[in-house]
Amino acid sequence: MPRLPTPLTLPERKHNTRADHGHADRDEGITSGPAPSRIVKRPLPGPWQRRLRGEQATAWIFVSPSVLIILGLSVVPVAWSLLLSFRADDLVTPSRWVGLDNYRALVQDPNFGQAVRNTLLYTALYVPLSIGLGLVLALVLNRRIRLVGLYRTLIFVPFVISATAQGVLFSFVLDPEFGVANSVLHELGVSPQGFLTDPGQALPVLVAISLWSGTGFCVVVTLAALQDVPPSLTEAARLDGAGRWNLLRHVVLPALNPVLAFLLLWQTINALQVFDLVYVTTKGGPLGSTTLIVYFIWEQAFKNFTAGYGAAAAYALAVALLLVFSVPRLVRAARVRSCEAHGLEGAPR
Repeated sequence: MPRLPTPLTLPERKHNTRADHGHADRDEGITSGPAPSRIVKRPLPGPWQRRLRGEQATAWIFVSPSVLIILGLSVVPVAWSLLLSFRADDLVTPSRWVGLDNYRALVQDPNFGQAVRNTLLYTALYVPLSIGLGLVLALVLNRRIRLVGLYRTLIFVPFVISATAQGVLFSFVLDPEFGVANSVLHELGVSPQGFLTDPGQALPVLVAISLWSGTGFCVVVTLAALQDVPPSLTEAARLDGAGRWNLLRHVVLPALNPVLAFLLLWQTINALQVFDLVYVTTKGGPLGSTTLIVYFIWEQAFKNFTAGYGAAAAYALAVALLLVFSVPRLVRAARVRSCEAHGLEGAPR
């Protein structure tokens, strides 16, 4: 009789002895006490984990200088100036706590009110004029004309020049006695002008200097947006018989709305932060006609040595800016909610 083959057997799995006893006890119905809790052993960190930790440490080493600079130049000064606005401090002697006295003094200070009015007037003149001139020049430079690259460069170059250099340049040009501007006016038969020394002309002249330099940025940004307008839209409008005005009003301007909104915000922020041009040209004069809010803050803190009062003025400006830029967002959100509510109510109908 032939021998049958030996059956194959699988190797026995090694189990935990205590766990096997627990399973056997539960199978046989024998209650021998609670089963021991399972012990989870975490694997030791492998080479890749040590490498990951090393990369994280290296990343923090590279990032730490920037973090320290941000903390040292932004977070710490903001917190320190907020605390300083509630104190009387001349930056020399020990300060003392005065609470809200600095803010109460701002309300009663006529110089602060004049600085606020000058800042609002400067902003109201500079922002729309710079955006409007930038739009007009961008529309002109978007056409195919000779030497268009040269014209674009000449318009953008003043934006690169620093405000300090602009102030020095126009101080010589607009000098009442030896300036080039009055020499040209004399040749034209016009009486000499005071320009930066005349209280009635100083602020508009500052606006004109700012337009000379700030319009170039608006031109470049608007020109880039014009070149992104789909040609199919303009061609379709022309085929429908739209003229230049209708094409600009119904096709080009709606496409430029996001860019114009950005320029409005950007130019407003720049107008509210003007300092170096005022410092170089007029130093707030004549008779405080060019004292803008940032120059007023600097004057109170570092010229009159009332640092706490200057810090209070700075935070009053910050709160005003926060309200100005938050109100449109709140109005827009309320309008969107109102439209959605009306839409939901009218949907069944």
